[in-house]
Amino acid sequence: MLRYCLALDLKDDPTLIAEYEKYHVKLQPEIEKSITDSGITNMEIYRIGNRLFMIMETTDDFSFEEKAAADAADPNVQEWENLMWNYQQALPMAKEGEKWMLMKKIFTLV
Repeated sequence: MLRYCLALDLKDDPTLIAEYEKYHVKLQPEIEKSITDSGITNMEIYRIGNRLFMIMETTDDFSFEEKAAADAADPNVQEWENLMWNYQQALPMAKEGEKWMLMKKIFTLV
């Protein structure tokens, strides 16, 4: 199992944030299937203010590149991503087109 942590911001609007959270109470089955089919075995999203933090646990052979390619070819995922972009905004340090950004682990308590 591998674990990844990613961050993204929401537009700083309480109404939009509430709508975004409602979409995540129960994902559309096609979106959930696209996630699990890619090798993601667990996913959690946390929020403070307008900052989102995602924890993903994956199979050892998970690939961000393969997930991105599968998502690009799936019209349901593209529709979902376009809808979510109405609520999301890139982090200040993001490059053009970057959404969820992989975070660097800096500490482990063992």
